[in-house]
Amino acid sequence: MSTDRPSSAPRDGRPASQGLRADARRNRARILDAAEAVFAEKGASASTEEVARRAGVAIGTVFRHFPTKEALLGALVGDLVERLGAEVEVLVAEGDPTTSLFTFFTGMVEQAAAKKTVVDLLATSGIDLPVAKPVHALRQPIEALLTRAQQVGAVRDDVRIPEVLALLTAVCQAALRGDWDQDLRTRTLTVVFDGLRPPGIR
Repeated sequence: MSTDRPSSAPRDGRPASQGLRADARRNRARILDAAEAVFAEKGASASTEEVARRAGVAIGTVFRHFPTKEALLGALVGDLVERLGAEVEVLVAEGDPTTSLFTFFTGMVEQAAAKKTVVDLLATSGIDLPVAKPVHALRQPIEALLTRAQQVGAVRDDVRIPEVLALLTAVCQAALRGDWDQDLRTRTLTVVFDGLRPPGIR
């Protein structure tokens, strides 16, 4: 896969928006929210003009933040990675150790499926996003979830972090690239989770 990655532009309050005025941060957040909705609805036919209308900003404002459509699409992916990082940290600090690893695993797969249109559009521009990169970027907090789950007997003792990351990457990749509906994602996750749990806890 290509190592090229569009620059990320996370939503209001995240690192990529630091240094901007408050109104500029709000505009960036509104543009990303609108883009997520428009691309999900329209797919390849979506335009930056439509995103601007949905966000309630001028087209020039969109281009000041995201000079190209590809930059806007890449920012959506970057925003997702930032949000996943925040979510996993909350689960490590506050989540139920019997369920947090499975909750995060499910959420990441669902987010991958939700971003399929965005990633497909980037692929048409020759930009391939390696799923393993964001997964491995979250290795430390995911390992913390795994350790906590094993301490309470929710996950087999012989499972190690490389296996968990490999499974997460594979299922996210399949949900992102394949034509998976909700039922297939649920059934696949059930099989994966049954394999992670100790015998008798299915």
